[in-house]
Amino acid sequence: MKSKPADISGDISGLDKSALPLHIAVIMDGNGRWARKKLLNRVKGHEKGADTVRMVVRSCREIGISFLTLYAFSTENWQRSKAEVSALMVLLKKFLVSERQEMVVNNIRFNVIGEEERLPGNVQDEIQRTRDATKNNNGMNLNLALSYGARSEIVRAAKEIAAEVQTGSLSVDAITQETITRHLYTAHIPDPELLIRTSGEMRVSNFLLWQIAYSEIAVTDTLWPDFTRNELIQILKEYQGRDRRFGCV
Repeated sequence: MKSKPADISGDISGLDKSALPLHIAVIMDGNGRWARKKLLNRVKGHEKGADTVRMVVRSCREIGISFLTLYAFSTENWQRSKAEVSALMVLLKKFLVSERQEMVVNNIRFNVIGEEERLPGNVQDEIQRTRDATKNNNGMNLNLALSYGARSEIVRAAKEIAAEVQTGSLSVDAITQETITRHLYTAHIPDPELLIRTSGEMRVSNFLLWQIAYSEIAVTDTLWPDFTRNELIQILKEYQGRDRRFGCV
């Protein structure tokens, strides 16, 4: 069901701080359509989307969300035009440099999940610098999913587990769900309780397929560059009204 915020109040006082999701994951969709609607180049949509990223990170930190994972660039996105991919990498590098000090000051720990080795070397360097600068922070954890695809993540995990079986360090009978979880990029963080998707598309787009097995899903028609703090808060309020049964009665 698509999320229909009841009002536009940005006041967080109505949130139950004891019932917040520990981990929110976001599929940030709609940058290109936002730009097209305004007769702008797609890159302008990505630039405006970066402003929304800043707002969501700041809002989640203030609200008290412990883990935030943003789907920034998928394995499928490599198939876009070279010009757009290049522009996205430049924008990503600028974001890492410009936001690093704010993450340090605001006690945000930064990490990346995905096939990081496929990213340009200068982007990898800035990722590592940001990791290093924030590694001792113990407030909110910000994860960017870059060159990420859930199916390739699961294949990677299967190969690692198969190698352990082959060397005799793991028996087939000892393989459990926890074994697979330990070999995912997200091994050391909890599964998302809430998955948000913007732009109205009703699909999960190869994002955290293992991890979102019991995530609550909120889909909004709002394009990512137009997504607001108010709408984030309303989605959280709606989430707090849901009855999470995990398959039970």
